Amino acid sequence: MTRVKVVAAEFVTSAATAADLLQTPLPELAFAGRSNVGKSSLINALAGRTLARTSAAPGKTRLANYYRLQPDRGRPFHLVDLPGYGYARGAKDGRAFESLAHEYFFGGPKDTWLRPAIAGVVLLVDARHPGLETDIEAVRWLSAQACAVQLVATKADKLSRAERQRAAAALAQAFGRAALLTSVTSREGIDELWAWIAQQVEQWNQPRR
Repeated sequence: MTRVKVVAAEFVTSAATAADLLQTPLPELAFAGRSNVGKSSLINALAGRTLARTSAAPGKTRLANYYRLQPDRGRPFHLVDLPGYGYARGAKDGRAFESLAHEYFFGGPKDTWLRPAIAGVVLLVDARHPGLETDIEAVRWLSAQACAVQLVATKADKLSRAERQRAAAALAQAFGRAALLTSVTSREGIDELWAWIAQQVEQWNQPRR
């Protein structure tokens, strides 16, 4: 597999409200997941440099952070790091997502449209905790919106070989699809994730105005 090289990467802006969300001609690749699942660390691994701030405190990211990435092949795009959804309890129909993330996908509470800039969604789950209710709900919700979704299991390096096998089987059973096991420490799965991202970005068609 040919490794994607990032020739330019930069932080663009943070959105605190729906009114702050960017409207540009670039496709967007959204990163979603529970709080403290490792979104920022994975973004930095994909970019090959430190873009996103990492924290051990769950729920640290409360903004939608935009990063502009230019790979050595293909078009530039925005990678959007969404707030984590780990503290919603018993939420249904996508309300497990924090309100700003919900507005990012649908533009508001009416759920009338899926944000046309979205080329794909990377949904992160912790490989050590497969099948959490909020993660299952998120996969179902995003899949129902006809989103291209890549399920990514983070922190695979923290599992033994036997634990990895059990986790992979549990993830497939819980979500009805295989999860891509990744590690920012060993870079396992990073090239495979880049290949998926590049494919989604290239397939995205700019909406007509």
